[in-house]
Amino acid sequence: MKLAHTMIRVKNLEATLDFYTDFLGLEEVSRKPIGDEATLVFLTDQSQCYYLELTYNHGQSEYELGDQFGHLAFTTDDLGAVIEKVKANGWWFRRSRPELSSQYIFVKDPNGYDIEILQA
Repeated sequence: MKLAHTMIRVKNLEATLDFYTDFLGLEEVSRKPIGDEATLVFLTDQSQCYYLELTYNHGQSEYELGDQFGHLAFTTDDLGAVIEKVKANGWWFRRSRPELSSQYIFVKDPNGYDIEILQA
């Protein structure tokens, strides 16, 4: 078996695409309409080994996040630059605790999903 993709439902497709492509640097590789009910957008990173599927259900703008799903995690070579970009956008974020050996932040995407960004 090989992991293929993770699907998340999104409230606002364009705001979500801005976050994942402009901020996180993912690339849109496919967009598929599912009749009149939904649009699927697939994103990937430079390795193109794994995909994130954004599902936008037309006419549905609210979802319950629930408490089963944790977060999506990304790595970066320059966490300091990411933090500056987050601050420039005025976004809330939470840093890793100082006593931990790993350095990371958590931000929320436009849909309320937790995104962890780790120093590589």
